[in-house]
Amino acid sequence: MSKVSKRPAVAMPTVEEDKAITAAGRSDPDAQPLKPKQLKSMVPLRTLRGRPKSDNKKLLVSMRYSPEVVAYFKSTGEGWQSRMDEALREYVEQHRAA
Repeated sequence: MSKVSKRPAVAMPTVEEDKAITAAGRSDPDAQPLKPKQLKSMVPLRTLRGRPKSDNKKLLVSMRYSPEVVAYFKSTGEGWQSRMDEALREYVEQHRAA
């Protein structure tokens, strides 16, 4: 069964109404159009949200570890996942050279 939207339909203004709205906006000293320099300095909101993009992107994987291994790293406190990653990186570097 399809869901019916309960939102009211958007009623677009007529050309005359749009002209009246635009004229009212331009006559308001507190609502002046942005200058080209101001428009150029604007950035989309989605580029500002969330944490910054990392140069060292990580992959999301699902793995199973021995309970002892997880318990050890968790016992080292907050940031244990990063320390576990660092330990695995060191292992890879040591064994890559061999």
